[in-house]
Amino acid sequence: MAVTARQQRLTLIACILGSVVVFVDGTVVNVALPAIRADLDVGLSAQQWIVDAYLLTLGSLLLIGGSLGDILGRRRMFAVGVVGFGVTSMLCALSPSATALIVARGLQGIAGALLVPSTLGIITATFSEGERGRAIGTWTAWSGISTVIGPLAGGLILEAASWRWIFAINVLPILVTLYLIGHMSAAHDHPVGGRVDIVGAILCAIGLGGPVFALIEQPNHGWTDPMIWIPLVGGVAVFVAFLVYERRSSHPMLDLTLFRRRNFAVGNGATLLMYGGLSGATFLIPIFLQEAAGFTPLVAGLSLLPISIVMFLLSARMGALADRFGPRIFMGAGPIVAGCGLALLAMMGREVDYWTNVLPGALVFALGLSLTVAPLTATVLGGVDERHAGVASGVNNAIARVAGLVAIAVIGAVVSSAFASSVDDQLAGRRLSPRAERVVAQGKTEVLGASVPPTLGVERVPVQAAVADASVDGFRTGMLLGAGIVVLAGIVSIAGIRNPERDVKCADCAGGALAGAPQDAGRELPRVTVTVPAPAGAR
Repeated sequence: MAVTARQQRLTLIACILGSVVVFVDGTVVNVALPAIRADLDVGLSAQQWIVDAYLLTLGSLLLIGGSLGDILGRRRMFAVGVVGFGVTSMLCALSPSATALIVARGLQGIAGALLVPSTLGIITATFSEGERGRAIGTWTAWSGISTVIGPLAGGLILEAASWRWIFAINVLPILVTLYLIGHMSAAHDHPVGGRVDIVGAILCAIGLGGPVFALIEQPNHGWTDPMIWIPLVGGVAVFVAFLVYERRSSHPMLDLTLFRRRNFAVGNGATLLMYGGLSGATFLIPIFLQEAAGFTPLVAGLSLLPISIVMFLLSARMGALADRFGPRIFMGAGPIVAGCGLALLAMMGREVDYWTNVLPGALVFALGLSLTVAPLTATVLGGVDERHAGVASGVNNAIARVAGLVAIAVIGAVVSSAFASSVDDQLAGRRLSPRAERVVAQGKTEVLGASVPPTLGVERVPVQAAVADASVDGFRTGMLLGAGIVVLAGIVSIAGIRNPERDVKCADCAGGALAGAPQDAGRELPRVTVTVPAPAGAR
């Protein structure tokens, strides 16, 4: 049974709504933490876990969610995830204590892990190959803008009502999504069947959860703390055991032979680099604008709004063009352009003017992202059979999440080292009082947010100048590292991605160039192979 245009449209809206709710809830809670702290009387550690419990379960269970969608049916798993997210959102809204809220946030992340991989799997199954890039581009555009919607929506809700409404309001889009799910076509949603790989699921959850936990908590404890290195090393060991088990399992959750497919393997490698670089860089920019350049939190957040706007306007178009000309040029050029944008942003100094120092780099960065993200996602999903689309989406989403956590940890450590080295270089040869030395030592732990108390006396001016210049040096080092990682994603894509090849029969191009048939074929097909039958009697 063919999928009608109306069903395609409703399916895409449902997938966008479901995904946006999940992505928004990853950031909306950040602005509500002060209100939650005052209402529930929670400390800093509990506040961090209100955020991290969600990220931990979401990041570590995405692969499992994708696998369950393939086995049991993506539309069914999508519906289960949507209902679960609505229920757990209400649990968050009604939480009587910090502990209850943390548990509810963890459950909310589990529901999100069931929901998100199914959306891309459903889009892949619903849209034909020629339409898929535009559909994924539209999904990508809304997913990108959701990162900005979160803090802004949270701020508006807090202005008018209690923090509990940032969770309770999820019920409205959830109900709309459930209504749309009832109008989806199940024509192409064919569960592959088989048993659920319980052992593999447990090993995968522990193997991903351990490193994710370690990367989340590392800034608070340091790498040498057993609370960090034990789950990190143990998690990596368990994940290796997961891969060994999956290779030998008769019903693996993750079919490792998928990585033998060139575009799938290279696309995920590019995802690791692309999302790692951009996550680290976009983590630094708002901090630098607030702590070093003096922007307010709201202005710092709004400063990157043009990135989401450009992606919203261009992503679907770039996805359609990648369908027409092949993804390789987009996946190669896009990260390089994005890296140039990050390099422009890295040139910001102690005095920052938004229109000349921030906006140009942000626009170049946004153009690079728009060129890349939709073709990248479509290539990864198109590199596997449709029956594996759910687990492929789970793999790609999990890699993107883990890449962000790793990059933030690594780039943060590099920035901290560059900051400390720059402070030492600028104060070398200057004799400081014990009090000034303590201020400098404390400033090295704060990095971009370092401050110098006015009571320091005559030593305040040189110490303040050293700290301010070191903040710029550290920021530039981190941003250029992020830019280099992003550019490397483009190089990997150029070298490794192959545009899909198809055969076109002569009979399908009747009339030749005079009839215009090759023009349409050329628009759709990167390469054309024509087979001409040998003349009768030829040897």
